[in-house]
Amino acid sequence: MTAEISLTDLIHRARDGDGAALQSIFELTYEDLRRMARNRLRLVGHDAVLDTTSLVHECFLRFANAKQLSVSDRIHFFRYAGQAMRSVIVDLARASLAQRRGGAAPHLPLSTTIAEMPTAGENEVLRIDEALDELAKYDPRLVQVVQMRYFAGMTEGEIAETLGVADRTIRRDWEKARLLLAQALAS
Repeated sequence: MTAEISLTDLIHRARDGDGAALQSIFELTYEDLRRMARNRLRLVGHDAVLDTTSLVHECFLRFANAKQLSVSDRIHFFRYAGQAMRSVIVDLARASLAQRRGGAAPHLPLSTTIAEMPTAGENEVLRIDEALDELAKYDPRLVQVVQMRYFAGMTEGEIAETLGVADRTIRRDWEKARLLLAQALAS
């Protein structure tokens, strides 16, 4: 029995509510998820809020808290994992920015000329997230490509395999998405 077949079987069992199957899925895909997380966090650099292990574990918690896995096969699982990584990174960036702004502390006016500016990385993540929401109205596949490339750190070949299209199509989609996102971020 191949790993892909057993993973698909585990996904079907987890989708039916089997918690042990969900745990087995993460044990089986843990190294792949760590590679995805490592690739994504490498793009963020040394200012990353999370490390690779934390990002993978946060994704696992998102799957576990959903109570039911709503994916059908291996490809769909990794596509969903990329989306979950995006969600974790964006949520942490928002929380970090909120904390810098004082969180729940009462806001007091200060007479100072020095303004604390949030880091460019967190602002960039939030702006890209908003731009992706707009892009989703235009072309959902472009959003999937960006999520897998930017947030999950997957290569064009891995994305092509996951989406079931040619590498060349992914290169065109990535270029198109980058242009549309650049235009959205510039305005």
